[in-house]
Amino acid sequence: MLFTRASFVIALATSVVAAAPLERRWGGWGNWNHDGGRPWWTPSSSYLDFGKRFPGADSNAPTCDLSQAVMPTAPTPLPAPAPGLSLSHVAIGRGTQNYTCDLTNATAPPVAVGAKATLFNVSCLAADTPALLAKLPSIALDLPIPASDGDDSSPAYQDISGHHFFLDATTPFFDLDTTLHQYGTGQFKKANSSAAPTDAVLGTNGQGFGSVTWLKLDAKDAAGQVLQEVYRLNTAGGQPPKTCQGMAAAFEVQYSAEYWIWAQ
Repeated sequence: MLFTRASFVIALATSVVAAAPLERRWGGWGNWNHDGGRPWWTPSSSYLDFGKRFPGADSNAPTCDLSQAVMPTAPTPLPAPAPGLSLSHVAIGRGTQNYTCDLTNATAPPVAVGAKATLFNVSCLAADTPALLAKLPSIALDLPIPASDGDDSSPAYQDISGHHFFLDATTPFFDLDTTLHQYGTGQFKKANSSAAPTDAVLGTNGQGFGSVTWLKLDAKDAAGQVLQEVYRLNTAGGQPPKTCQGMAAAFEVQYSAEYWIWAQ
């Protein structure tokens, strides 16, 4: 299956929207300085110079020193991460929120039944340029949804953190293992939520019903996985209409969000 051009564009947008040097990219397609397009790195330099958090020969996607990164504050503040955890990864998720409707009751609200998204690594932006990171969910929302199973020969593939989906209606799952890295996997449960800001993006191209809530997720089995807590922040889109009037029995609403992942 081909990794689509749209996927490449999203990967590129999550790393080089601004003309500021970030980290070197695998395969030589990198970021560029302000000095006429000459690369800021040399063959002997790498994104390790930016404080790669998980060094290892099997890991090409950049992950930076996140010790100073600060999560956005929700309108109703979410609880802080548990003591002893450290921020291990930050990703932009781009995909859909999924809903069902009872077609015998047009006035009933749609029922949320999960989500699915491709996750793109933006750890270095969280560490170094948080103002740029905050703009990316709304930018990604206006780009096509990436292919669900990208071609790992594509240079864009190294920016993929993994995938997010649901095992059942209440169990979100994060798979951050790819052929390039093993950041971990985990099953989670909803712990806390906060309504999105009142000025949040309505939906794709500014049209829609609003942005889904900000969330704190806790591990379902804290003793059985490294990944312990996930925050869904700076959401863009994803809300369904208030009623099922005119809707299908099952439908999707496009969304994007930041995911901040904490580990033991």
